[in-house]
Amino acid sequence: MSKGFTLWFTGLSGSGKSTISERVAHQLKKDGRAVELLDGDIVRTNLSKGLGFSREDRDENIKRVGFVCQLLTRNGVVAVASVISPYRAARDHNRKKIGDFIEVYVRCPVEICEKRDVKGLYQKAKAGEIKGFTGVDDPYEEPLAPEIICDTDKESVEASVAKVLSRVKELGYL
Repeated sequence: MSKGFTLWFTGLSGSGKSTISERVAHQLKKDGRAVELLDGDIVRTNLSKGLGFSREDRDENIKRVGFVCQLLTRNGVVAVASVISPYRAARDHNRKKIGDFIEVYVRCPVEICEKRDVKGLYQKAKAGEIKGFTGVDDPYEEPLAPEIICDTDKESVEASVAKVLSRVKELGYL
């Protein structure tokens, strides 16, 4: 059985987490790995239904995703989590619990994320229709030492995907 690990994609809404994580997961599957993708929006409607967006609820959501990643990882699956996960302490909690944890910071200036915002969430947050929106009126705590940084305002999706896969190989997981 192959060694499982967790690829944890974190960054602002609109930074490119879903796009990059989906392509990485697809490539790993093509290479014969067992992969499970946990996207923040899908998790919110299923695993974390009923949770709001207070700091406590956000932390609980991230811990639930981390718990699923831990189960998958220990059973030889590559868990690919694509969640904003704005608070460093919750990400660090999952890193400790999971062990084989690779943090991918999908970094992008908030101004660029706003321009990419297909759902209009930043506009609603700035208009006061959404309270506690990460990057507008709630903080995003940048990772201090992520294993991988994808600067999506400067590099193509293909370059980011290649960077992630290359670094995962360097770390000995592939």
